[in-house]
Amino acid sequence: MTPKTLLLIDGSSYLYRAYYAMTQLSAPDGIPTGAVYGVLNMLRRLRAEVAHDYACCVFDAKGDNFRHALYPEYKANRPPMPEDLRPQAEMLPQLVDLMGWQVLVVPQVEADDVIGTLAKQAQTQGWQVVISTGDKDMAQLVNEQVTLVNTMSNETLDIAGVVNKFGVRPNQIIDYLSLVGDTVDNVPGVEKCGPKTAVKWLAEYQTLDNVMQHAADIKGKVGENFQAALNRLPLSRELITIKTDVDLHTELPQGMESLRRRQPDWAALAQHFEQLGFRTWLKEARVQQANNGGNGDLFSGTSTNLFSGSLNIADNNANNTLKPLPPSALNYTAITTDVQLQALVQRLQAADSIGLDTETTGLNPIKAQLVGISIAFAAGDAVYIPVGHTATAVAEQLPLQTVLGCLKPFLEGEKPQKIGQNLKYDQHIFANCGIGLAGVGGDAMLASYLLESHLGHGLDELAERHLGLTTIKYEDLCGKGVKEISFADVALADAVRYACQDADFALRIEAFLRAQMDAAQMAMYINMELPVAQVLFQMERIGVLLDSTELSRQSHDLGSELVQLEQEAYQLAGQPFNLNSPKQLQEILFNKLGIPTTGLKKTASGGISTNEAVLETLALDYPLPKLILQTRSLAKLKSTYTDKLPTLINPKTGRVHTTYAQAVAITGRLASNNPNLQNIPIRTAEGRRVRRAFIAPAGSLIVSADYSQIELRIMAHLSGDATLINAFANHEDVHRRTAVEIFGISPETVNSEQRRYAKTINFGLIYGMGQYGLAKSLGIANAEAKNFIDRYFARYPGVAEYMQRTKEAAQRLGYVETLFGRRLYLPALKSSNASERAGAERAAINAPMQGTASDLIKRAMIQVQYWLAEKALSSRLIMQVHDELVLEVPEAELSAVQNGLPEIMANVAVLNVPLVAEVGTGKNWEEAH
Repeated sequence: MTPKTLLLIDGSSYLYRAYYAMTQLSAPDGIPTGAVYGVLNMLRRLRAEVAHDYACCVFDAKGDNFRHALYPEYKANRPPMPEDLRPQAEMLPQLVDLMGWQVLVVPQVEADDVIGTLAKQAQTQGWQVVISTGDKDMAQLVNEQVTLVNTMSNETLDIAGVVNKFGVRPNQIIDYLSLVGDTVDNVPGVEKCGPKTAVKWLAEYQTLDNVMQHAADIKGKVGENFQAALNRLPLSRELITIKTDVDLHTELPQGMESLRRRQPDWAALAQHFEQLGFRTWLKEARVQQANNGGNGDLFSGTSTNLFSGSLNIADNNANNTLKPLPPSALNYTAITTDVQLQALVQRLQAADSIGLDTETTGLNPIKAQLVGISIAFAAGDAVYIPVGHTATAVAEQLPLQTVLGCLKPFLEGEKPQKIGQNLKYDQHIFANCGIGLAGVGGDAMLASYLLESHLGHGLDELAERHLGLTTIKYEDLCGKGVKEISFADVALADAVRYACQDADFALRIEAFLRAQMDAAQMAMYINMELPVAQVLFQMERIGVLLDSTELSRQSHDLGSELVQLEQEAYQLAGQPFNLNSPKQLQEILFNKLGIPTTGLKKTASGGISTNEAVLETLALDYPLPKLILQTRSLAKLKSTYTDKLPTLINPKTGRVHTTYAQAVAITGRLASNNPNLQNIPIRTAEGRRVRRAFIAPAGSLIVSADYSQIELRIMAHLSGDATLINAFANHEDVHRRTAVEIFGISPETVNSEQRRYAKTINFGLIYGMGQYGLAKSLGIANAEAKNFIDRYFARYPGVAEYMQRTKEAAQRLGYVETLFGRRLYLPALKSSNASERAGAERAAINAPMQGTASDLIKRAMIQVQYWLAEKALSSRLIMQVHDELVLEVPEAELSAVQNGLPEIMANVAVLNVPLVAEVGTGKNWEEAH
């Protein structure tokens, strides 16, 4: 029998975290609502994603509790509740109750103690307990029955998770926190005893009592500090220990049954949502109320696709929209003295969020060095700290290590939240300096990408488009071409204006764009694009190990093969000629060999084109064009990969570090450059052989996990076609099934040629291919291709209806959407050019599938990275190519990864057909793929 599950929410913890995550929302009457919205959305998602039978949301009671009696200075450092949070804290418990959660506020008792007591009571009944909190103190409650989840950081802590995060077991957390102290709650610890020291002591002595008994054995300054703290350590331990025996009889007259999960009160919620300006939720609440009299559950997750790790979701309310700020007097200053630096530190201590940018010596994120840091606190209010300018450019600047030493706690802490423009790049720059940038809360580039994927996302464009402001351009200061100078040579006054502007505008633009997002877009922003950027940063940082000897061998072989092909071309042409000269090739093909030119594309000068499309057409009937295509393919492979890849190996790491571009393709797909890993050919033996050079280090293997027929599976889900769904549900060969349908034959009689036809039709149609394109692909007559398409749609009517429905919606809206709400804009749908319009219609059919596939692989990347960290594995994600994830896996972890990967990837979303990931292994990428 499956044990019951109790879900406990640390409401007070989430109230503050939601408040600091988003402070810009307000109701029509001006009452702030950001924290309320954040907490309600967190509860909405938890209700959907954590299976549970009982639930309770607990808030701190006002006033002092027993800990204040023990230690009057307890929490003395905490500032009073912000004024704009106070009304939200007062309204929140009622709203949570209306959502169907039992709410507890026990007088003179902290929420931690109520949660600890409920967890203890549930355990005695054999239940499982899930506690949703961001409070590290709660780790002391973790055991075989109790797990912590933190929706803010996408973190789950079981026993192993606690050990991995803190370095001690859950039953040592109280002693650990007693030693290090808690500055937030003003609980004294041992001076200068940090986490590493506490872990070391507890590893050696196991308990605080034992450490105290061996106080004389601890030498040095830290030993003196420990002996000085001996008398107060028992008090610290008592303050940190969560009570598990709070009397709850008054609050829960029916005992644990009072916590049984119940349905929301839709009528009351609708009234509140209207008052608060939560228009999207109001609409959904009214639908639920009308459709099922309040028995439905908007908060079951069926209405909105949400993904783990959400901070909050902004409602698309006009009252919440941030208006672009007009140009004003700017407070842009340089930090060049110790006094100014200390003043900056004080400002950072009080800041909830900042705009952040770096100036560097180059664009290569792994090699570039830091020149300066800019920080914005509000619109028009920013500072610039020069650290790497030349002496001729900046007369006075602080030493790099002095600046980093002061800023490190803020850069590596969750607070203040950092907002920037392509912050992944800045993370690399800080990493080059030994700083692990944390607390990334927003990125203007990614926000723009979600809202307007078809437009540009550079900061200059965004500022002009959304703020109506013209930026200082990099070229204005540094020039370009042979006259370009390094930013390190830019004079301080100019550097201040430029750098401060970047941080300032990024902060403004991100806030403005965030306020434009609807619920689905905000979910993708917070839960997908921002976390994916963190995964990509790690992948870029790790890089891929290359076998340069293998590449050299392949270059030599390709060179020899190109020489041989060149000689064959001369024989076919009857004379030597320059294969790379369009003019000479035209002369050979159309004059000397007399190949007909009817219907072939012409160049601007009136000659016949010899581009790839023309040569592909001619190659169907003539050997020389086919051979020219082959030489072009091999020459490109040689120059782009086998020759160039060794030059891109970083001498410090021995690896190639590609850069993944997240805001390029309108479908959401990633791109990569230097090198471009997405475009390594796989249809030719020579192209596949390049992957042989991507190797694992000694003692490890390459593991590849690739989604199987992902876009066809998405088509089955989106179209709802019963035949296609059944084929995937029954694990049939879908191409064989299509051959059966269009040829009207039995499965056992399908031959390889018929399956090839079916495969071409399956993939061709999801790309919007018409009869002419299919005829060309299969080398058949147009009439025969039309016949195949007609048969296909007759057998798969759901697909035909989906395509028609999608084209009509795209024409009406100007965009299509993925399964998760990503909007893919297609401006050419409104083009007066019939050819452009037809191309956009074809793209409209495929874009939701390709975009959904992109969303799925991003979800998979996040979940795999999280799983690797949760399991404390040394395996690492090193590449993402289309629908494939590539990992570097120690041999000892191979079995765990082979078993875990397919399950994780298959469960990132629930479709009407199963998601299947195929896993391969080998010493190199070719073997694994």
